[in-house]
Amino acid sequence: MRDTKNLFNQPLNVINIGTAKFKEDFDLQNIASVHLDWQPPAGGNMQLIEALDAFQDHEKVEQANQETIKRMKDAHPFLVDIDQAREVIPGMHSKKILHSGPPITWERMCGPAKGAIIGAVLYEGWADNEQSAERLASSGELEFAPANEHGAVGPMAGIISPSMPVHIIENREHGNRAYCTVNEGLGKVLRFGANAKEVLDRLKWIETTFAPALKKALAFTDGIDLKSITSQALHMGDECHNRNKASTSLFYREIIEYFLQTDLDKHTLREVIRFIKDNEHYFLNLSMPACKSALDAGQGIPYSTVVTTMARNGVDFGIRVSGLNENQWFTAPANFVKGLFFPGYKEGDAAPDLGDSTITETMGIGGFAMGGSPAIVQFVGGEVEDAIAYSEQMYEITTGENTNYSIPTLNFRGGAYGIDIRKVIDTNILPVINTGMAHREAGVGQVGAGIVHPPLACFEKALLAFVKTYRGDRNE
Repeated sequence: MRDTKNLFNQPLNVINIGTAKFKEDFDLQNIASVHLDWQPPAGGNMQLIEALDAFQDHEKVEQANQETIKRMKDAHPFLVDIDQAREVIPGMHSKKILHSGPPITWERMCGPAKGAIIGAVLYEGWADNEQSAERLASSGELEFAPANEHGAVGPMAGIISPSMPVHIIENREHGNRAYCTVNEGLGKVLRFGANAKEVLDRLKWIETTFAPALKKALAFTDGIDLKSITSQALHMGDECHNRNKASTSLFYREIIEYFLQTDLDKHTLREVIRFIKDNEHYFLNLSMPACKSALDAGQGIPYSTVVTTMARNGVDFGIRVSGLNENQWFTAPANFVKGLFFPGYKEGDAAPDLGDSTITETMGIGGFAMGGSPAIVQFVGGEVEDAIAYSEQMYEITTGENTNYSIPTLNFRGGAYGIDIRKVIDTNILPVINTGMAHREAGVGQVGAGIVHPPLACFEKALLAFVKTYRGDRNE
């Protein structure tokens, strides 16, 4: 009783949980208080809470998740060759076009994706003007499919048509391959929906000059070790999604010797070398399939709740999960990126979140490694402290730490990787993604960059599907 009486005669130190409105009242009364930004697990949704209860600390799930991230970490991607998509991508045929993100029909596609497909139709010679190209694209004669379902990835619109050259990445630890087109550089480019003559001319130059030259150079190698380059670049200020200055430089240093061993004439040699040197984003189109090859190695492990795909098509955001059917996407409307706009652009100009480049975050680099890439905040907005905080927060929703991709500013702690759908729902913390913003209209190009998160509904749907699949075997 004495303690209770004394309680009200002592200064109050208040922890406010829930709405921040109460803390404002404490502040007005000069009462010391801290606000705890707390939410109930799963947002209080009882169906999701029951799903978490059923598979939290589940022995088979924990073992499966450890196996998944082990396969991801052990993966060793090498650039081994370059060839036309129709020759190497499984399931590719002469009238098939791959796109970024989950499945989508022509009618629902965003402006940049439609513009890029029109460009691909013109590039392939299936039509001779934009109007006839659009009629063909909407006719049903072409097949559209997610690049991710064919072992491939593409930035922004992500378009891959049969004649386009693709980097061939071999995961030598597990034997699988992944594919991605050559990065076109900045400005008017197909990945943002541009399809003018200059865009198509550049694509043809990549097909007829650059790709054959790179193929000759790679023939002198035993493959270019992309895992090693990524690891080094992360220690040099890249996060290998939106910042690729160091990684492109390291790749350039590796490949230049082999270009010099080819029989290329001096003019061609200068052209192809300059193309890589002047394109700081060249390595993005190597980083993405390198991550893809590692994540595909972790797909298909029963009971695993680890996310193996995050991708968006400018309309929908979709994820896939290791322990569920690889053709099963969990989708929700894509969010808009929040960040910095280039001069002359504003909110309302940008399309919703777009592209397969979130494969980097799925592997634990990109936005997850922003804390080791201080310069990225000049591109996406915020402060260096924000970038570090994002990287630290990702440990709360992941299964392990990847010591291959350590972060110097976190005392060389291994990067967070292996997104667990259970932890996302339990903590209400969403994966962080840093990304470029495409103009909502085809061909305008990039209008800014910033931070975005997947819609929570993707993870909610995935968890409920997981429970439905495995509900007969729980640890109770």
